[in-house]
Amino acid sequence: MKAVHAASLCAALLLALLAATPATAALPDEIQVYTDDITKPGEFGLELHVNTTPRGRSTPDFPGEVTPAHGLRVTPEFSWGLTRTLDVGLYMPYVRDAQGVTRFSGPKLRLKWLPLQTGEDGMGWFGGVNLEYAWIAPQFEQSTRALELRPIIGYRGALWLLAANPILGWSLAGPERNRKPDFSPAFKVARTVAPGIALGAEYYSELGRVGNFLAHGAQSHTLYLALDFDRAPWAFNVGIGRGLTDATDAWTVKAVFEVPFN
Repeated sequence: MKAVHAASLCAALLLALLAATPATAALPDEIQVYTDDITKPGEFGLELHVNTTPRGRSTPDFPGEVTPAHGLRVTPEFSWGLTRTLDVGLYMPYVRDAQGVTRFSGPKLRLKWLPLQTGEDGMGWFGGVNLEYAWIAPQFEQSTRALELRPIIGYRGALWLLAANPILGWSLAGPERNRKPDFSPAFKVARTVAPGIALGAEYYSELGRVGNFLAHGAQSHTLYLALDFDRAPWAFNVGIGRGLTDATDAWTVKAVFEVPFN
């Protein structure tokens, strides 16, 4: 009965977010499905996002664009817990292109609200929303300002983790500016195979604007084989992604490391 009630709350939250009226961030500075993680009140957190594209798009979509092929992206993410259900974060992404030039691609602020959390045993439904505002260097996106609304919905059991992020993004500047959001759903399923170790799959997509999706061949779809490791003091996620359409980078390797302080 509690699980049904929690599911109803998650569905209501999602409908409310889809009805809201607040850009898509094509720059892959962060490749992650948000789950039930949140920084505890008064605590400081640091994660390091790293990804590279051994085989990907090398033809610019606009003059002067830094393309993802053979690029390396490193993004420190700083977070601070405000309350039990609220934390704030700051991303500082850096990109090293195929020619070896390193650039700062612009800061990103985020606010995460997670009112529905798992029980004291770490199991149960979770749900919330993450809001991000990004300033993006023009070499990476023509939209130099972007807003992202990321619902967080999922369930954590004794062995299985299921999570979904039906992401909405708005371009706030440049030629792609539009009131209609882009829709980029992401999903994660993982199974615990040993204490502190889980294997699973992550799926990321970029479908185009709500009400006017791109043709399937022009959409971005990537499937990752992922591993999660969480044994104190170390915690990280690593994955190898395969693009499923011609519009997607063929291969991407990514990792997210939690930096321990104790």
